[in-house]
Amino acid sequence: MPALDRCSTWPVDRVAAAVIAHSDGSSRTTATHGDTGGVFRLASLSKPLSSWAILVAIEEGIVDLDAVLSSEFAGQDGVTLRHLLSHAGGYPFNGTTPISLPERTRTYSNGGIELAARLVEDASEMAFAEYLDLAVFAPLGMTDSSLRGSPAHGVSSSVDDLVRFLAEVRSPTLISAPTAQTAVSIQFPTLGGMVPGVGRYDECPWGLGFEIRGNKSPHWTGTRNTPDTYGHFGGAGTLMWTDPSAAVSLIALTDRPFDEWADDALRLWPELSDAVLDEFSRPTRSAPPSGPRAEQ
Repeated sequence: MPALDRCSTWPVDRVAAAVIAHSDGSSRTTATHGDTGGVFRLASLSKPLSSWAILVAIEEGIVDLDAVLSSEFAGQDGVTLRHLLSHAGGYPFNGTTPISLPERTRTYSNGGIELAARLVEDASEMAFAEYLDLAVFAPLGMTDSSLRGSPAHGVSSSVDDLVRFLAEVRSPTLISAPTAQTAVSIQFPTLGGMVPGVGRYDECPWGLGFEIRGNKSPHWTGTRNTPDTYGHFGGAGTLMWTDPSAAVSLIALTDRPFDEWADDALRLWPELSDAVLDEFSRPTRSAPPSGPRAEQ
């Protein structure tokens, strides 16, 4: 059975999916399912998109990844933009009042991403939704994409647009290759923490806006995804990942909230991911034992 046909059995009303093959600096869609131009709420898949715009702002020089933010802005001392984008700043799931010091644990936080976006708003004197559109959506031709609400979970988009985005992450045009590699490399590698709705891990690797699979088990990606796999899943019942070692990406968007079918999703998503890897992977190199690491 072709891998994406599995989506037809999911307990959702609407699902669209695509597989992308990456080779020699180019990316192409090799399989699709459903209406790939249909617009879905992305939920937390918004985080990598918003983070990419923040990386553009860093390269423009209007914000700095490692400058310590004022305690008045951050609510405590010692917080940097790197902390905010990698869920290492000590902020709760929702809200911007710190609950721990930076670099103590990987505390997944919508509030931290919102603070990072607010920093760009202040520096650019532009609403973050407008900055995201000008910095990422427009230049990549992501005409189905828009942000309404929180930069942590307020983007709506299509599979077709996310294909364009994952191709950009793999072969960046909007930011430099070293910055792009930093985004999908582990920040503060010793931190443990939780992937909400999935599990708690002694080592919970994260990049800048992207989750890194590492050695997490169980996980929402496949059992055959290598540790350097990066991506995100969303509470709207959405997922996207790229496995650099296999040179393949998967996107699947649904219209059913994750909480309504979490047990099924955490079985069906890994099964789909493994089937995609069986059908489409083209190994390019050996994966490092525990994912890529940034120097922190």
